[in-house]
Amino acid sequence: MQSTESPASMEVEAAGTAAALPPKPQFEPLKPHEMSDGRVQFRKVSVPPHRYSPLKKAWMEIYMPVYEQMKIDIRMNLKARKVELKTRSDTPDVGNLQKCADFVHAFMLGFDVVDAVALLRLDELYVESFEIKDVKTLRGEHLSRAIGRLSGKGGKTKFAIENATKTRIVIADTKIHILGSFANIKVARDSLCSLILGSPAGKVYSKLRAVTARLAERF
Repeated sequence: MQSTESPASMEVEAAGTAAALPPKPQFEPLKPHEMSDGRVQFRKVSVPPHRYSPLKKAWMEIYMPVYEQMKIDIRMNLKARKVELKTRSDTPDVGNLQKCADFVHAFMLGFDVVDAVALLRLDELYVESFEIKDVKTLRGEHLSRAIGRLSGKGGKTKFAIENATKTRIVIADTKIHILGSFANIKVARDSLCSLILGSPAGKVYSKLRAVTARLAERF
């Protein structure tokens, strides 16, 4: 059964209903502290015993960028031995809280403040951690030799990998922490794993040169 209404009358009806609709409401953009219903957000970072003294010495270097630039409140809870962070009403972005927590955590892992502060300024930086036993189960002198191969004489091997891959590496006993971009962390991790598995440093250097040259061409 076909409709008897003409197309012209349907157009008039549509125009009439559009005119009858109320105007769209204009909402002001939410301020960052209003996004979580105005609730203050917290983060806590534990301080390991061996990082307590370095934290005391570098406290102002950590405090200034967090409080002044990122607009995040920071304090040291001496009883709980934790660094506590919380958002303020003038915090420009809620994501700043997590960035500051990552920055403080990176310092606790053993990175220098000047290296860790890059986490606040760049979005594409990460910290990756793994243990030597994740790569190969080593014990006794074999483990000591593997740690020695990773560092090299006077830290030469570690510095060479850092400079070639634009990363920062912390070797804390059997734990290894790498700070850098995703692609660079992968290259550094592959080099470190080769050293753990027993490759001589010279072979790792030559492979590293080839990989970094390929990366440079790509970017």
